[in-house]
Amino acid sequence: MDQRTVLRLAAEVPERDGFPLVDDLHARFAALAAAHPDQVTVTRIGTSRLGEPLHSHRIGSGSHAAVIVGGVHPNEPIGSWTALHLATWLLEDPEAAATLDTIWHIVPTIDPDGMRLNEAWFRDPHDRVHYARHFYRPAPDSQVEWTFPNSHGSVYFDRVLPETLAFMRLIDDTRPDLLVSLHNGEMGGVYYYLSEDLPDVIDTLRAVPTALGLPLDTGEPESPHLRALAPAVFAMDGVEAAYDYLVSLGIDPAEHIHGGSSAAWAARHGTLCMVAELPYWSHPDADDQTPTDESYADLLRRSADALAASGAELRAVLDEASPMLTIASPFLEASRAFVPLLAGIADTDRARADREPADRTATVAERFGCEDLVRCFRLRYAGMLLRALEVETTAGTAPASLRRLRDQLAERYAEWQADELPDAAPIPIRTLVGVQFGAILACASHVAGGDDSRHSAEPDRASPHRHGPSAAGASAGNRRRGASPLLATSLTGGA
Repeated sequence: MDQRTVLRLAAEVPERDGFPLVDDLHARFAALAAAHPDQVTVTRIGTSRLGEPLHSHRIGSGSHAAVIVGGVHPNEPIGSWTALHLATWLLEDPEAAATLDTIWHIVPTIDPDGMRLNEAWFRDPHDRVHYARHFYRPAPDSQVEWTFPNSHGSVYFDRVLPETLAFMRLIDDTRPDLLVSLHNGEMGGVYYYLSEDLPDVIDTLRAVPTALGLPLDTGEPESPHLRALAPAVFAMDGVEAAYDYLVSLGIDPAEHIHGGSSAAWAARHGTLCMVAELPYWSHPDADDQTPTDESYADLLRRSADALAASGAELRAVLDEASPMLTIASPFLEASRAFVPLLAGIADTDRARADREPADRTATVAERFGCEDLVRCFRLRYAGMLLRALEVETTAGTAPASLRRLRDQLAERYAEWQADELPDAAPIPIRTLVGVQFGAILACASHVAGGDDSRHSAEPDRASPHRHGPSAAGASAGNRRRGASPLLATSLTGGA
């Protein structure tokens, strides 16, 4: 499949209104399977922590295998439509699909329990304030993407979740040539992770968003140690690079690195791994390379101070509320994990600033990324803490002092909401799905165009952590789009 065909197919994705709720998503896949019983094989691969069956949908035939998994972070539902569109296209255009010579294993969502806790904003995803107020992201050790086994240096992790175990088994059973875990970010432009430096794939990855009218993200990367293969395309270098970078800053890696990623696990099979990170909103500053009148080091320090101050406010609320909180909700678990991490991110950014040349000027895009990180974390994690307090007040178990504390936090939250960017523009969902779909086709086309040695080789078990997005605290999320440089994908919306 040539680049022109990929761009055409990406542009043909239909418009979507909001994001599907979990039951709706499952119903749509069930309808596809019922309408095409000879072409879709549904296999149960596991069970969620709350008892929901997890299914993979096998479609197509060929000498290669691809695993596509949605919901790896439950606040990232662009992949729900992408998975459904991919499955529908494979069934409705079998001749074009056959050119990819691939058996597809598609999981609509691997974390349905967590995704249900975000459903309040799925119908109206365009209002960033509404989105953040109803936002949920699991604590790092409860994220499917970042709870694969991991052992490197002082880091050892084996608390694998049931959903992660299902994902692991699917990878090991299929030994895929291609793995795409469906992520998205929040604000800015498009960027990617790729486990191999493949110029033909990179060229198409960069061409797809441009053809659909989206900018590439050229501001702050998720983590400062990331290795760029091309502008907005980063190498999946795994935990080793993140570990060494933290050591170089004098920071204990064990405080920030825990589980491994799906890409790290798939590396034992020689799998090509790709992540396409997409924003919900765009802003003109996100890819503006104009120099500012502020040094990059001063920008980092200023943003770190603002983030630390916000984190201190939330920490004070959490500490005061904790003795009165009796319900162990997911919001409380996440708040207890993320609120203290904000101070750690600020400390890391200050340490990073000390290493930057004093005459290195920040760009408009970098300034936007750092400042929007503060906005994002305030809205996301204050919103989750409010949800934790509301669990008690709604249940009728909250003492009067806890209700007063909730009202105080709600008042402060309203001030942060008022600071939201007025000119952040929502991106049409069909465009976002088109970019992710086109990126999948680009990678599958590369795999189909090569030999099958990757799939037939014995698993490489000597280097199980060779690939993966920024593993340092990846459960936090991504910078500019809500990430932190070291707790990158764990705190915000990214890989």
